[in-house]
Amino acid sequence: MNARSDLLLGDGQIYISLPDSDATVADPPGGDAVDPREAADRAVADPHGPPLSERVAPGDEVAVVVTDVTRATPDDALLDVLLAELREGGVDRADVTVVIGLGLHRPMGDDEIRAALGDHADLAVNHDADAAVEVGDVDGCSVELHPAVAAADHVVSTGMVEPHQYAGFSGGAKTVVVGAGGEPIIRHTHGPDMLAREGVRLGRVEGNPFRETIDRAGDVAGVDFCLNVTHGPSGILDAAAGDHRAVVRDLAATARDALSVPVAADYDAVIAGVGAPKDANLYQTTRAATYVALGDQNPLREGGRIVLPATLSEGAGRGTGERRFYNRLSGAESAAVLFEEMREGYAPGAQRAFVVAQVLREYDVYVTNSDSPSVVEECLMNARPSIDEAVEPGSNVLVVPDALNTLLVSAT
Repeated sequence: MNARSDLLLGDGQIYISLPDSDATVADPPGGDAVDPREAADRAVADPHGPPLSERVAPGDEVAVVVTDVTRATPDDALLDVLLAELREGGVDRADVTVVIGLGLHRPMGDDEIRAALGDHADLAVNHDADAAVEVGDVDGCSVELHPAVAAADHVVSTGMVEPHQYAGFSGGAKTVVVGAGGEPIIRHTHGPDMLAREGVRLGRVEGNPFRETIDRAGDVAGVDFCLNVTHGPSGILDAAAGDHRAVVRDLAATARDALSVPVAADYDAVIAGVGAPKDANLYQTTRAATYVALGDQNPLREGGRIVLPATLSEGAGRGTGERRFYNRLSGAESAAVLFEEMREGYAPGAQRAFVVAQVLREYDVYVTNSDSPSVVEECLMNARPSIDEAVEPGSNVLVVPDALNTLLVSAT
């Protein structure tokens, strides 16, 4: 295999060379990148449903829920467009609160908020799941929201529609319901009963019980208007605005066309690039392993391995969910034992340990190039300094340069 420079690692790329292995590269078709601000302007001018300016009135209080540091969403540009549209409807800037949708992730620091939101950083508050208040229920499960979201006359959100292990694609109502929500709905949607249901899978929106539950919870939460984008290898591909279900359907179709790669199931190893911001911690990095092994088409042979280059500058991760993930994996006797134990239930956030354990029962996972090799080893995975030390000579290798933005589908 010749050296490549486009395998993601942190904010850059990494060269790999495996001269003793046969390798195939899974490059999605991609698409033409667009300017996020221009795409957002077009989407808001032609939304699914009534324009935002016609949904609000002077004196209304508006909560805008945005994504956190784990999503590469151009929230500064999206907020520019949304605030301009709210002004058109008579809403004063002082009546807008921007809530950072952390879910159970760590709070963002002031510098991170300024980098993400630009001139709108002064409007922002970090979400705290423990402070969420109940606004209704879905399937007997309490729907809780950040107090500013619960009290708002209108709830608006940004979002990134990208492949998601459970929701099929993220974005839509999920930014509000999970990002600005409380533990009950996270526990309900991310528990073993939900994750075992037919249709809960990567890349699937229609007929997905997880997505359907999140959408109904979004109705309870009063999600009025979404402005979401989707992206591919070249950058932001499109934007859509308006009613949350239609926005997700619209952008998921664009993403699926741009990101799908047909592959066969005959590889000894898959090298999966993650890149910033998600490779900052092990919790997010392991998404690449579960996307490979639990997606539409698992490309691995029995006993194969998954190799994940990642920086892990934050170790396992610093948020509540990340700590629960680490505690379950690091305290486990084995992946098989942990998986069976967790089938009985677990705290919100620990679901990533559950799906990782599911993968580790069948495949070895190697994390390379990281700042936190001890954390990797503590979590039932293997740490290696470099990719070539994680791949056995003579292996048939699939290289997925951007695994979180690639959908592996059947070649037949």
